[in-house]
Amino acid sequence: MTKTIYRAIHGSNENQEASGRGVGSEFDLQVSLNQACLSAHLKADYDFIVCGSGSSGSVVARRLAENPDVNVLLLEAGGDDAVPSIADPALWVQNIGSERDWGFQSEPNPHLKGRALSLSMGKVLGGGSSINVMMWSHGHKADWEYFASEAGDPGWNYESVKRLYRRIEDWHGPEDAEYRGTGGPVFVQPAPNSNATQPVLVEGAASVGFPIFESSNGRMMEAEAGVSTTDVIIRDGKRQSVFRSYVYPYMDRPNLTVLTKACVVRVTIVGNRATGVEVLHNGMRRLFGASREIILSLGAINTPKLLMQSGIGDEAELKQFGIPIVQHLSGVGKNFQDHFLIFGCIWEYRRQETLPNAARAVLFSKSDPHMAAPDLQIIQSNGGGIKAEMSRRGLSDDSWWSLAPGVVRTHSRGEIHLTGPSPLDPVRIESNALSHVDDLKAAVASVELCREIANSAALRPFVKRELVPGPTTLDQLKDFIREGAVTYWHQTCTAKMGRDDMSVVDGNLKVYGVENLRIADGSIMPRVTTGNTMGPCVVIGERAAEVLRREHNC
Repeated sequence: MTKTIYRAIHGSNENQEASGRGVGSEFDLQVSLNQACLSAHLKADYDFIVCGSGSSGSVVARRLAENPDVNVLLLEAGGDDAVPSIADPALWVQNIGSERDWGFQSEPNPHLKGRALSLSMGKVLGGGSSINVMMWSHGHKADWEYFASEAGDPGWNYESVKRLYRRIEDWHGPEDAEYRGTGGPVFVQPAPNSNATQPVLVEGAASVGFPIFESSNGRMMEAEAGVSTTDVIIRDGKRQSVFRSYVYPYMDRPNLTVLTKACVVRVTIVGNRATGVEVLHNGMRRLFGASREIILSLGAINTPKLLMQSGIGDEAELKQFGIPIVQHLSGVGKNFQDHFLIFGCIWEYRRQETLPNAARAVLFSKSDPHMAAPDLQIIQSNGGGIKAEMSRRGLSDDSWWSLAPGVVRTHSRGEIHLTGPSPLDPVRIESNALSHVDDLKAAVASVELCREIANSAALRPFVKRELVPGPTTLDQLKDFIREGAVTYWHQTCTAKMGRDDMSVVDGNLKVYGVENLRIADGSIMPRVTTGNTMGPCVVIGERAAEVLRREHNC
């Protein structure tokens, strides 16, 4: 379709193009026809192949496809995202454990009373941004300064990332030209609030001395502590995934092919140069060549798996499975990091006419005042298994409220391992959650902070009694945490960016020792960012696209 016809359908407003809003059935039909034609006439070679359509891969594919002279193939192992449980924010939990979830499981963990954690990751167009809780977090200033230090590249520092967020966002909250952008691809707004009052977490935290911020991003991500309502990627009551925000508005173009049900099983490498990918598509193996570059955006579990299957990883481990070594990189699959939380600390209401507002809110704080940045995150939530547990106790949904304490600057480190040479062989995931003593100490501090907030003067009218965990000794509280800790599904850091012996990519996200192969997803984080990781993954995609366009003059 020509640019003139494209604009005739979309209108000339750049934000309409970026967000995909304002386009109707005519555009949807054009997308469907165009992609059916492209899929029926797949090429042997493309300029760029992007593996994975999640929060980073979608960004890379879109930015490269903005040049009409560049042919891009975007591969997604999962299926289409046009399902109600993705579009409707209230139904997000229906995606967990479904065909839209890779459904990874960690190994049983002695630090969690022998429990194995469910490690959900999106297996659908949009990846995690299509099945998550839609919270939008920038990451703390200290995170980005650490990234820049590890990479030796100021392009990763906080000021550079602030610039990127201004370009990324279409912010619909209080005007803030320094920190927030308007007109970008990603529609972001404060979480809708059906109640005129502040969320109880905001009121309670403020009453015990926490500063209230106008947003959970911007200035709050420079502070030592604070509380605010959350920001979300929801528009007109519908989820706005990164795929829908970035890729879908460009899918009527002839230079962007989006192929679903296409699982990448190996990167083909000649000498030290990546030349293409081997893909399982509808049960058949296909080879696609990349004349310029291959970008891996498969997430912190599948990216290291694919690297190892392609001969990139720890030589001793690959030899166990008879995989020929292409490049020895001992850090592949190491440094696994995640956030964890406990669902949850629960209080019974006092019976009054007004109940605490259940709107979304988030608090950040430090478990140790000497830390450089917050390590505790508390959210106002009634998720997880809380409702079922309260129902078993004979309590109706309107008779209790809860806070979910958690740790977002973890010290525990895990590993990803192959179990065999075949792409169908599962990975072995040692998450090692709570294996570091400081993580347990921080979790205790987070629960105690929830109690302090619940017992504040502002919330006293709403609290009849503490239901969970209830009166406990310190040892009992530690057991409560070990038995109740679950993951935020923020798996990251398994192909980290840096300059030490455990680093897998450099500051430009190029895989060490392999030409024409780059990684753009949460696996490159040297340390997991503070808060939810979708926003930082979009930044990673933007940074990768900047470098690719500069190096390839496109």
